[in-house]
Amino acid sequence: MLTVFAQTLPFFAVIGLGYGAGKTGFFPPEATAWLTKFVFYFALSAMLFGFSASMSLGDIFEPRAAAAYLWGCAFLYLITLGVAFVRLRPLTEAVMEAHTAIIGNTGFLGVPMLVLILGDRAAGTVLLVLSVDLIVFSSLLTIIITLARQGRLSPDLPRVIGMGLLRNPMVVSMGLGLLWSATGYPLPGPVDATLTLLGAAATPGALFAIGASLTQSRAERLTVAGWLSGAKLVLHPLAVGGAALFVFGVDPFAAGVLICAAALPVAGNVYILAQHYDVCVTRVSAAILISTALSVLTLPVVIAQFTG
Repeated sequence: MLTVFAQTLPFFAVIGLGYGAGKTGFFPPEATAWLTKFVFYFALSAMLFGFSASMSLGDIFEPRAAAAYLWGCAFLYLITLGVAFVRLRPLTEAVMEAHTAIIGNTGFLGVPMLVLILGDRAAGTVLLVLSVDLIVFSSLLTIIITLARQGRLSPDLPRVIGMGLLRNPMVVSMGLGLLWSATGYPLPGPVDATLTLLGAAATPGALFAIGASLTQSRAERLTVAGWLSGAKLVLHPLAVGGAALFVFGVDPFAAGVLICAAALPVAGNVYILAQHYDVCVTRVSAAILISTALSVLTLPVVIAQFTG
């Protein structure tokens, strides 16, 4: 346990440095926005392309692991929706709360942390989680909110969803990497070296950006935000783990990676979606802040318990 905590501490230390830099004004919001853009479009995309280019689609999409993750997410999604409806919240708020409870910071925190701690063997499963979050549940959120507000599904909705995915560099970089992998050719030396150099900036850049961006979060509506944080950090890994280990019989190592990925704090891009749709903005912001702070203690426990 102490060993795992020591392994994760440097990641959270860099997040803390980013938070301190943002809180003191040394790193203003404009700087955070530009650093996030660099990581999102260049460093992290290079890392994801490099991982994908060395894998096949089968290495990422393992049917049992995918089914277990989807089942666990859907189970908690329905529970969170039910809690929101009991509180008499409208459908748009209920679905945003459900999205908050199941979408972890896989891109900026999970990919660099879990692959470094658990090894390259974990990369395929982590990319599976990232793909499901970005493609399945982000699309589902768009569909439900559109339906709730317009009362019908627009014929233009598939194009909107498709363009949204094509504009996401994480989706594009993984797709291009898999296409390159399908050719059977290794990456040219200079290309591989460039991707490695850029990818090396992803981990510190992403962690620092997470910390700096947290200074813009507001700790209001603590009761609901606390519930969503608890759902994300505790109920989500329990639901995914139960499905992986007892329902779908996922390989123990892959199941452990799924559980660790599910134990990640709420993703920052959920806040972007909340702002875009103007739904639960304060609630989501507070859940990101609370879950990230608590994950300093909860995530090492999960990694220690569910990985060998």
